Amino acid sequence: MKILVTGAAGFIGAALCRRLLERGDEVVGIDNLNDYYDVQLKKDRLATIESASNFQFLKLDISDRDEMSKLFQSHKPERVVHLAAQAGVRYSIENPNAYVDANLVGFVNILEGCRNNDVEHLIYASSSSVYGANIRTPFSVTHNVDHPLSLYGATKKANELMAHTYSHLYQLPSTGLRFFTVYGPWGRPDMSPFLFVSKIINEEPIQVFNEGNHMRDFTYIDDVTRGIERAIDNIPYADKNWDPDSPNPNTSSAPYRVYNIGNQRPVKLLEYIKVIEKCVGKESIKEFLPQQAGDVIATHADISESTSDLGYGPTTILEKGMSAFVSWYKSYYKIV
Repeated sequence: MKILVTGAAGFIGAALCRRLLERGDEVVGIDNLNDYYDVQLKKDRLATIESASNFQFLKLDISDRDEMSKLFQSHKPERVVHLAAQAGVRYSIENPNAYVDANLVGFVNILEGCRNNDVEHLIYASSSSVYGANIRTPFSVTHNVDHPLSLYGATKKANELMAHTYSHLYQLPSTGLRFFTVYGPWGRPDMSPFLFVSKIINEEPIQVFNEGNHMRDFTYIDDVTRGIERAIDNIPYADKNWDPDSPNPNTSSAPYRVYNIGNQRPVKLLEYIKVIEKCVGKESIKEFLPQQAGDVIATHADISESTSDLGYGPTTILEKGMSAFVSWYKSYYKIV
């Protein structure tokens, strides 16, 4: 297939492009290469895939309406995987406008491009952050998600609502994937695996928020890209049994679905740090701090719908995944 992947220089985007290229798809990747974090890391990710004959990269900003319209008209992708976004919970408190531009304006441009160019299926990144104030775990796609705790989470919830509208109005098949704390080689420098490994190696204190009482459902990158691949190949259809008097939030009378992509094995923060210490071969210096604004206490994915509908099933335990990340980190930064 001809597949458009937005955010192709990002952590998940580059890994997905690699998987799709290996299976023979034609991939058009776009990214604006912004400086939210190290641009060279993004360029190095691209360098691992840009030599493929079935890959084309274009530097584009999804918030540019005219350029996005031209992109869809000229390339006519059959399916679109929309991963480009302004990420990060804490940064959304510092710079909210960046989230409006990328996650709302940019998403409308994607939706318009899909509906005006006969795209067969839109797959887009949502987030476990949509669960917000929910304390009932594991988080299920059948749960209410009307109480986000950060603007980032609110924009991802808005994406799901916007996608449903286009699925209803224009019969655009759409699938939203709620990712749970993705980690692995080529990961993002603003996320805890990167931050903790760097500081432990350099014998600097790591910041342990909420006094270490957090719990996260860490999901390895290969499991995530496998889940996206399964979603690409499973176009949603209207649920004929959908009941408006008792609506199921993750299905609809429109061709619309939402799924969790997680590991379903949540780990306590202090246990997670112990795993990193073992992989690095050095103990950490911990600085215990209060909970940060916008953070949720725990994440835990219920993946039953992903398993039944997509055949999704994570296979990578934290110890194996973190070992792979630490090995990559030491190799990339030439640490003996």
